[in-house]
Amino acid sequence: MTPNRSMGPIGVFDSGVGGLSVLRALWKHLPNERFYYVADSLHCPYADHNLEEIQALSLGIAEHLIAMEAKAIVVACNTASASALAALRAHLVDTPIVGMVPALKSAVGLSRQRAVGVLATQATIDGDLYRQVHEQFASDVKVIAQACPGLVEQIEAGHTSSPDTEALLRGCLAPIIAARADVLVLGCTHYPFVMPMLRKILGPQVQLLEPSDAVARQTSRVLAAHGLMAAASADSVPDTVFATTGDPVAFQRTLFSLLGVDGVARGLCWQQGRLLQSEPHPSF
Repeated sequence: MTPNRSMGPIGVFDSGVGGLSVLRALWKHLPNERFYYVADSLHCPYADHNLEEIQALSLGIAEHLIAMEAKAIVVACNTASASALAALRAHLVDTPIVGMVPALKSAVGLSRQRAVGVLATQATIDGDLYRQVHEQFASDVKVIAQACPGLVEQIEAGHTSSPDTEALLRGCLAPIIAARADVLVLGCTHYPFVMPMLRKILGPQVQLLEPSDAVARQTSRVLAAHGLMAAASADSVPDTVFATTGDPVAFQRTLFSLLGVDGVARGLCWQQGRLLQSEPHPSF
């Protein structure tokens, strides 16, 4: 760990490109910070893995981020948060960790119809974290929790506005529309990248809730509480390192497609369950 921890990067990881929606908000709210983003594209989507596998994958990435001197970690993945957040915090007791929590509390407060939709992976819907939030904040409203198998893969491929993606979304949203839900919670960090299509299908009467700004604000509070906020410096330009366990060239194309940045994506590899560096340290 760097002697001055506040100068270290904030580690951010997701099963793939979905966490870029959170990174975009972190850039906005924390302009003086450095970031190290890992997309575990080799194992995407996490919803296809069991609990133990997701915990092992998450811990491997978190340990890699610590080795890269990350001062805090943002788990920018709802499935990883639902499956591994508690385990990460128990294992990395000296590192602040921020995770994703389904925005049911806010949704319930906004819904006039007392009917709320949740679009998430099945692993998130089945997880203890979602169950706890539902019981605590939404036990007295109608909640339609809907998985959408295949949507993460469409977004990973950059097909955010294709006819196939629209057809997939219309099928997944049908139960939520039938229930006359007037608020939709996006329970996967990939899903903000199809918000224009969601608005097209649902219309203006349905409010969309996505958590990236809330997560960025919480990260800011956590950094301040631990004395880890980076100070503005004329000698230091905040940067972001992008790394992927998949194809760096494909990930670089997706960076430009989703964020409009020409980030240089570094490839990472797995060896005996550990995430390793495989290339030098380029950054954007």
